[in-house]
Amino acid sequence: MHRRQLLKTLIAAAAAGIGDPEKRAWGADAKQPSGVLTGDFFDYARLKGHARALAAQPYRDAATALPKAVKDLDWDEYQSIRFRDDHALWAGAGSRFRVKFFHLGLFFQQPVQMYEVVAGRARSIAYEGGMFDYGKSSLRDANLPSDLGFAGFRVNFSGDWVRDITAFLGASYFRAVGAEMQYGLSARGLAINSGMPSPEEFPRFTTFWLERSNPNSGLLTVYALLDSASAAGAFRFHIRPSAVLSMDVDAAIYPRKEIERIGIAPLTSMYLHGENDRRVANDWRPEVHDSDGLAMWRGNGEWIWRPLTNPANVGFNAYADDNPRGFGLLQRDRNFDHYQDDGVFYERRPSLWVEPRSSWGKGAIQLVELPTPDETQDNIVAFWNPAEPPKPGQELLFSYRLHWGGRAPISPPLAVVVATRTGIGGVVGRPRTYMSWRFTVDFAGGELSKLGKNVRIEPVITASRGEIEVTSARPLEGIRGYRAMFDYKPVDRSTAPVTLRLFLRANGKPLSETWLYEWIAWEQRLPPLSTQYPK
Repeated sequence: MHRRQLLKTLIAAAAAGIGDPEKRAWGADAKQPSGVLTGDFFDYARLKGHARALAAQPYRDAATALPKAVKDLDWDEYQSIRFRDDHALWAGAGSRFRVKFFHLGLFFQQPVQMYEVVAGRARSIAYEGGMFDYGKSSLRDANLPSDLGFAGFRVNFSGDWVRDITAFLGASYFRAVGAEMQYGLSARGLAINSGMPSPEEFPRFTTFWLERSNPNSGLLTVYALLDSASAAGAFRFHIRPSAVLSMDVDAAIYPRKEIERIGIAPLTSMYLHGENDRRVANDWRPEVHDSDGLAMWRGNGEWIWRPLTNPANVGFNAYADDNPRGFGLLQRDRNFDHYQDDGVFYERRPSLWVEPRSSWGKGAIQLVELPTPDETQDNIVAFWNPAEPPKPGQELLFSYRLHWGGRAPISPPLAVVVATRTGIGGVVGRPRTYMSWRFTVDFAGGELSKLGKNVRIEPVITASRGEIEVTSARPLEGIRGYRAMFDYKPVDRSTAPVTLRLFLRANGKPLSETWLYEWIAWEQRLPPLSTQYPK
């Protein structure tokens, strides 16, 4: 899915509410996947049981032949469709939440079914033509079926009935905002075979249940049924709007077949170029990205910062761990001047932190970086991959909390990386007789601003191959921190990735989180040594 198209759709597309829905028993809708339970009682345990039973059956693609008028909507027609606010779910009911539904069409051709849950009983939310102002689209004259369904939904909270706080739209994608009210990166229910040579599989939320909150409650509960060729699943979301919005997620995954690479709590973002990677920096803006790094809090307590890149080829890294304490794709750089984008405001994009709330065991935080020529596509994926590949008949239970907002809710007690810059190495004024590449890493926070001038701070630097030279660490008053600097010298012509690690140390104790970087000597970046440097 093109991220810019999705973003514009979330901002401008119409949403819809329920009007007077037809009351039905849960599972009676003909649009439901095969084997759905009957009866009107609903809870999460029953949803898990249904997902398990669904996974035991052969997968059936629930693709629906949409009416031609819906299927043929073009961009302008789709964007002209507007939701009628007076049809919002819970409008006039005294709730602090309202739910509005996205119309089918354009990039969203697979309907999802919606239910409202009140006092443990579920009723279907039926599509009604009166929910929408169809604008200049041909739908105003179309006779659309009442079981058409919706593309997804968005949620408004506590008096702001214009700007939504979260939206679920497309496959198993969803996103949310904190106090900045600015969308950015997305989360997904499940990732399957992401970043592999074979095509990626995109599981889909086929059905949602929206639980009516008490009038004064600040908690919204959403349930979702997930289905795909490789797995079925049941999800429960407890959503709490705040300056940093939180979602408690309970996920039960039931594999249909063995899955080579499963992604739990997958995060999806965009990185085009920034201070550390200017491979495609042909844009007038200094930086263009939704996230600038992957942060990891390992099970052993180590904090790691991995700056993102836009590689020339698919990049994949796996960081082994045992019961990780958290990870996330963050937008640490919040300075408008570093982006200069007064249209989409990248400095306001939310960070997203994953906090496990159960034992996840052994596995790896995996990072996929895809090459992209522009900002219209998400090219960054991060997720947890269990050590043991899932097998049919298993029940995989994961509980975690998602934090959406300008700052991660948890940060290292040590100094953190605030900037990474790279460029040609060597000593200014001296002839360069061999190739080297300069890395400059700025650290701030922790104890750095409190250290006496007589304390010797040491940059501890390692490389998976090659040589490190011209190292230094010196105070940087502008950030009340320190700048570490070194040159990496290749010892061969290999274009295989080089792993670099750096942290600051004083008196034998670490002062900073660990900076971790993967660098590749791209041919277009580094001319052949024989043509650039004397032998």
